[in-house]
Amino acid sequence: MNQWLTNSIAVASLLLLVACEGTLGTKSDGTAANADKGAGATTSTGAETKPLVGSAVFQGHPLDDPEGVLNARVIYFDFDKSDIKKEFRATIEAHARYLANNASATVVLEGHADERGSREYNIALSERRASGVRRQMVLLGATEGQLQVVSYGEERPAVQGHDESAWQLNRRVEINYQSR
Repeated sequence: MNQWLTNSIAVASLLLLVACEGTLGTKSDGTAANADKGAGATTSTGAETKPLVGSAVFQGHPLDDPEGVLNARVIYFDFDKSDIKKEFRATIEAHARYLANNASATVVLEGHADERGSREYNIALSERRASGVRRQMVLLGATEGQLQVVSYGEERPAVQGHDESAWQLNRRVEINYQSR
């Protein structure tokens, strides 16, 4: 009898979860949205719906969602390195997926370096950084024509300063959308 009760509770809980999950994708007008088990989904208009605190749903463009992964548009690098850190792979993947799903969207990948090193070296390093991000995005579904690489080297620092805290913020690739 005890095993039967345990199994019944488990089945009832499962049914309740399945029933609740079905309502996640319902918009306020009662029509179904593309809900992906609570993750941000896209409606037929291209607007992303995303559950927020208090059951509010973001209804704007995915690039405008302040809480969305597409809001992150800077990839940082270690000193004298152009390899992409693990912590930025999800950001690059999200932008590549967006580009793959929006053929008219275009991006300029701006490579930057800190002030250490010669001007020529920093131009080359920042180009390697931006090209590495471009390569990853293409491998993940973006097209070559959607991505342009620009290398600024040390010429456009994000912050002024001559210490590690400033240098950290200047070693970067910025993802700048030219069209959505």
